[in-house]
Amino acid sequence: MDPEKLDQLILQMENYVECCKQFNHYLNLARIKKFDEEDENQFLEIKSVITQELELILAAIEISSPTRDEIHNLISEAPSLRYLSELNETTIRGLENQWHKIYIAWQSNLGQMKVHQRELDKKPKWSFKKLFGGK
Repeated sequence: MDPEKLDQLILQMENYVECCKQFNHYLNLARIKKFDEEDENQFLEIKSVITQELELILAAIEISSPTRDEIHNLISEAPSLRYLSELNETTIRGLENQWHKIYIAWQSNLGQMKVHQRELDKKPKWSFKKLFGGK
């Protein structure tokens, strides 16, 4: 992958991880039952971004964890803040645990991409052909 595309992908993944953090924020709002209609709308928007951006990232790279199904399951098990607010604490903890595993896997993927980026940065930006005028 060329360095410019890698930089763009890393930025996209960093934004994706931020959306994952926001998902957890809304999960906590539902737990304490302190949300309004605007929060509900923003939660729906975050879920949309997470789902769409996942497809864009997966089109660019292959990842083994988290799987598309794991992410889709988490998103589908949280249809709304109102729904989440009616769940018992054990169920919410289960969702939170599911979210945490996905979040850690994304952090790992992002770290691997940054390692790859550093390796590319260490490589010389010139070629033998350019230096000596060869073809």
